[in-house]
Amino acid sequence: MKAVLGLMGLVAALIVPPTAAAGDVNGTWKGAFDLHGDSVPVALNLKVDGTDLTGTVEGLPTNPAAEIHEGKVDGDNLTFWVNSNYQGQTYKLVYKGKVAGDHIDFSFGTDNGSWSTTMTVKKEGAIAAAEAPKPVDVTGAWKGKFDYNGTSMPLTFNLKTSGADVTGNAEGIGAAPIEIHDGKVEGNLLSFWLNADYQGQTYVLNYKGKVTPNQIDFDFGTADGGWSANLTVKK
Repeated sequence: MKAVLGLMGLVAALIVPPTAAAGDVNGTWKGAFDLHGDSVPVALNLKVDGTDLTGTVEGLPTNPAAEIHEGKVDGDNLTFWVNSNYQGQTYKLVYKGKVAGDHIDFSFGTDNGSWSTTMTVKKEGAIAAAEAPKPVDVTGAWKGKFDYNGTSMPLTFNLKTSGADVTGNAEGIGAAPIEIHDGKVEGNLLSFWLNADYQGQTYVLNYKGKVTPNQIDFDFGTADGGWSANLTVKK
């Protein structure tokens, strides 16, 4: 008899729809939907308690954020509705979503079916990871020339990349190599500053460069904007 009851319990466990995916819904999800040709960004702040779903939707023409009502989670399926104000009228928007890894695919619209659209939202952390460009490696010696009052001035940057940080020096400005400061590379954009002495005065020069294969195109100049120039360096 115990064996039969145990087998029945196992069968029951196998046929009950899973709800474990609900825990992954907690957090902030961001995306955008199309409204008459305009892209409307929204953020969904979701919290799951068992099969109940609560939270808010930010970005709709509703102030404060639209509160989620009758939110339910069934496995990887979500349902809820919110009230949204548009052109002086309140509309009930019904949402149906399906969780798929790092994103949720929604179809939603007015409860009377007069308007509907779709939207994909991604978790805030996943968006940051996906959108953050990988820093390029600018390690090496980069040489070029820039024009200073009609004179061609040779310049060499000796750079070293460590993650997003860049260190190194510049040769050609002054008698000795000059250390660069606050070097950063974000994707293919490089920035740093250095001190340059000219006619007994020290100037801060800010550099902003765009890295392409074997080449960096710089805009640079004094911190006060009094002087600026362009420079292309190559490995």
